Amino acid sequence: MSLMIHEFTVEMTCEGCSGAAKRVLGKLGDKVSNVDINLETKKVIVTSALSSDELLETLKKTGKDVTYLGGKAA
Repeated sequence: MSLMIHEFTVEMTCEGCSGAAKRVLGKLGDKVSNVDINLETKKVIVTSALSSDELLETLKKTGKDVTYLGGKAA
């Protein structure tokens, strides 16, 4: 399975919110190769071989509103 770069909007308002996103994605271990979180733009960019649906479900575990913006080949 090839790596994809997935972009999500997550309703984050503080470092705790971005930390929660990083924590739930971190539990996926080596299934995620990179996570880039921008608190100002509320964007979470994930490089992973997992599907966008799997990543969306994982990010929803933060309890925040999450929207999938799109993906491209890594």
